[in-house]
Amino acid sequence: MTTTSAPNQATPPNRSRRIVSITLAVIAALVVAFFVFANLYSDWLWFAQLGFTGVLTTQWIGRSVMFVVGFLAMAVPVWGVIQLAYRLRPVYARLSSQLDRYQEVVEPLRRLAMWGIPIFFGFFAGFAASAQWETTWLWVNGVATSVTDPQFGLDTGFYLFGMPFYAAALGFASAVVLVCLLLTGVVSYLYGSVRVGQRELRISKAARIQLAILAGIYLLLQGASLWLDRFRSLVEPSERITGPGYVGANAVIPGQTILAIAAVIVALAFFVTAFLGRWRYPLIGTALLVVSAIVVGAAIPWAVTTFQVRPNQLQLESQYFERNLEGTKAAYGIDKVEKENFQATTEAEAGQLRNDAESTAQLRIMDPAIIGPTVRQLEQYRAYYQFTNPLDVDRYTINGQTQDTVVSLRELNMSQLGDAASWQNTTLVYTHGYGMVAAAGNERTADGDPVFLEQAIPGTGFLTDLKYEPRVYFGETSPTYSIVGAPEGTDPIELDYPLGADGGSDTRTTFSGDGGPSVGNVFNRLIYALKFQSEQILFSDSVNADSQILYERSPKDRVQKVAPYLTLDSDPYPTVVDGRIKWVIDGYTTSANYPYSTGVSLSRAIADSNNPAPTYALDDINYIRNSVKATVDAYDGSVNLYAWDDEDPLLQAWQKVYPSSLQPWSEMSADLMSHVRYPTDLMKVQRSMLGVYHVDDPRSFFQQDNRWTTPNDPQDPATFQPPYYLTMKMPSQDDPTYSMFTSFIPASQGGQARNVLTGYLAVDSNAGNEKGTKRDDYGRLRMLVIDSATTVPGPGQVQNTFDSDTAVSSQINILQQGQSEVLNGNLLTLPVGGGLLYVQPVFVQSSGDTQLPQLRRVLVAFGNEIAFENTLSEALDTLFGGDSGANTGDETVTPSDQGEGGSTDDGGTVAPSGDYAAALQEAGDALAARQAALTSGDLAAFAQQDARLTAAVQRLLALEAEGQGGGSIATPAPTPEATPAG
Repeated sequence: MTTTSAPNQATPPNRSRRIVSITLAVIAALVVAFFVFANLYSDWLWFAQLGFTGVLTTQWIGRSVMFVVGFLAMAVPVWGVIQLAYRLRPVYARLSSQLDRYQEVVEPLRRLAMWGIPIFFGFFAGFAASAQWETTWLWVNGVATSVTDPQFGLDTGFYLFGMPFYAAALGFASAVVLVCLLLTGVVSYLYGSVRVGQRELRISKAARIQLAILAGIYLLLQGASLWLDRFRSLVEPSERITGPGYVGANAVIPGQTILAIAAVIVALAFFVTAFLGRWRYPLIGTALLVVSAIVVGAAIPWAVTTFQVRPNQLQLESQYFERNLEGTKAAYGIDKVEKENFQATTEAEAGQLRNDAESTAQLRIMDPAIIGPTVRQLEQYRAYYQFTNPLDVDRYTINGQTQDTVVSLRELNMSQLGDAASWQNTTLVYTHGYGMVAAAGNERTADGDPVFLEQAIPGTGFLTDLKYEPRVYFGETSPTYSIVGAPEGTDPIELDYPLGADGGSDTRTTFSGDGGPSVGNVFNRLIYALKFQSEQILFSDSVNADSQILYERSPKDRVQKVAPYLTLDSDPYPTVVDGRIKWVIDGYTTSANYPYSTGVSLSRAIADSNNPAPTYALDDINYIRNSVKATVDAYDGSVNLYAWDDEDPLLQAWQKVYPSSLQPWSEMSADLMSHVRYPTDLMKVQRSMLGVYHVDDPRSFFQQDNRWTTPNDPQDPATFQPPYYLTMKMPSQDDPTYSMFTSFIPASQGGQARNVLTGYLAVDSNAGNEKGTKRDDYGRLRMLVIDSATTVPGPGQVQNTFDSDTAVSSQINILQQGQSEVLNGNLLTLPVGGGLLYVQPVFVQSSGDTQLPQLRRVLVAFGNEIAFENTLSEALDTLFGGDSGANTGDETVTPSDQGEGGSTDDGGTVAPSGDYAAALQEAGDALAARQAALTSGDLAAFAQQDARLTAAVQRLLALEAEGQGGGSIATPAPTPEATPAG
């Protein structure tokens, strides 16, 4: 009889240590949970205050439901296969010593692993599925478009809504089955159901059934994926186009059909093997499937391409090029461009602009990208105010006339507070900007400054006469958060503007709107103290029962949160509507799944000299619509979304996902309608596509003999020239209308093309001024196709002509004397006088710390002639034989830098004296001779001509001081063929 001693009892754990550990863990969990709750609750308060709680709850529900679905769809099958593989293991299987050791390690953790592994994979799958909730909701709420694709005859709604969901679902299901298959193999091996040894593989019947069924299901899913790939080929790039060409339609798609059917047959072979036990046939079938995929997916398309398509590409591919042309034009809204063959006049004659006098009256000589420092110097008033740069462009009706304006809001610049940037100042005192500044786009003062139509603090001008609300609590540079509001009768503490009544230093105000969640109770104050990590919110005595907290104050951020499905335009603009400052933001619905439509990088398409390339969640798109117009009230931050393109299928689906979040566009007021415009980014995307897709003939598309591109900005050659808004008329129009314009030059590889105009595009941007009525012409694209027999210089060539002309250079040198710097403004291309007129304002500013760009000269060009004058009116008259017939906004201006001498003609311009003209000519000749001497290396001659130039310049300065300056220049430009591209 053997006696076994009892094992020593384990030392009991330290009870107090365990209690402390559990307590700390619970406290930590509660703290984390409260922070999560605080974030969610603050979001709820923000959306509730704006009236968009439905948007937030839809997101919460969508993510939660998809998380649960994803978790269960992964965890349940994984748990099931692990349980089956373990329960059906052979009980008396002889295991190797190595597997015995594995089991000794695994067995103590088996119960935990059987539950922990499914939960682990379930969480990952849940988070992955929750990220696809929008794809699922769009599929559920998708709509028909009544447009079918040319290959399969399916409604395009299938590609926009169904195909992305089916692709995501198949990918998810394949991942689930693959994880189950791998885990089944691991568990079966650990417990002897699968044994490898002595050059043979033994699989128990239970394991064979489980593995074979899982392998069959996986192949079925791959067959379904191959079948879906047939449809996905319509949105994938091929050799020349997006969508299948001849090879794709006649080799790739039939091959994918064959492979899909073969995958189903092999899957059936695995199902048979599960019960008959013969692995040979499914394994042979799998090998044949792999070989077939290589032959059908690569070899056959290569053979068809090499021996059939390339020798006859145009004949075989024409119908597919036609599909791509039609699909791309429809997807980008460029299928109804009105084209006009334009034989541009290049000879300037007297009175030539008389029929376009209404258009020339609104030519913008105040460049919003340059005059920002001038506006700041004249209208900033205090360092803690600032204006956006570049300024925005709008139009208003003043005294019955439409006036194009350059506008900006006077917003806060908290970085200028310096030592005064305490929490109380930045949160409670400096809470808002004040007022809009508006200047006429076509006018200037005698000093070259803007002519302000609305200015000053307190405001004066046509907007102040309308008694609009000038305070800007919500803007592009507003503070991160402000706390405003107080009980009635409380002394105001918010700085309203820095001028007080009766000689006071400032005026104070109290916010009276409904602009943010309440922080009038301790709990909400605690929530926001945690959110902004600021204990002052909790303890400040200035926070009272009526206090509100304003945050998420950028107009784009506010719209993006309440309409997360929109891609927003990069240029929100402020306007005064119905007595309030409203930010107007254009929203786009985009997709990358429109059949036979070529894709474009959204960020690259809209990048230009005024707008660096932004970042988008969906950058590569092949479908876009300006579906929503949004407004944000600058005073109380209220957001309104209007369904602008109610025929857009994507917007219709999103309206079903987020019901009641949009209003019909017919609810827009007449005043708001008058300030709606065609969006800039949409125009940029459309012009990017029109560079290739302006042609209608598949032959021309194939040959690429007429590809265009947007010209580079002459002032920033590394970027595209921005489009510009003007009130103008195209040759086919009867009256001028507010429109956006851009031009085209030939495309090239390596920048070797001639910089001449090939096309000119205008889009009608005037939506009208009646509630419930949208102008029929709004959004109409009109294109002038420049006749190839007429050579019209492009922007780069015109800029080069301006820069290289000796007479212009002489004047520029004079303007640059001392500490002055010359800035070339926007080079505008205008369809007037039967041709294309170029206008470029020239500004001068100090090169010192204080910069105040002022308009000093205007360059104009028409055909081969240029003129360089003090005013636009003078320049046009000089260019067109002494009387252009044009009306401009600066006809009555006598620039102050002309002095008071000289003779004045009927138009009010000052003619140069004979001495001034002679000195100017002498300076031009000396400059040219000096350059020639430098080129030839004759330093003696260079020094002689340099002294001659200095003497001429000194003479010109003396004449300027005597009031004899302001001479006019009109000189023929070199022909476009001889002018190097600039």
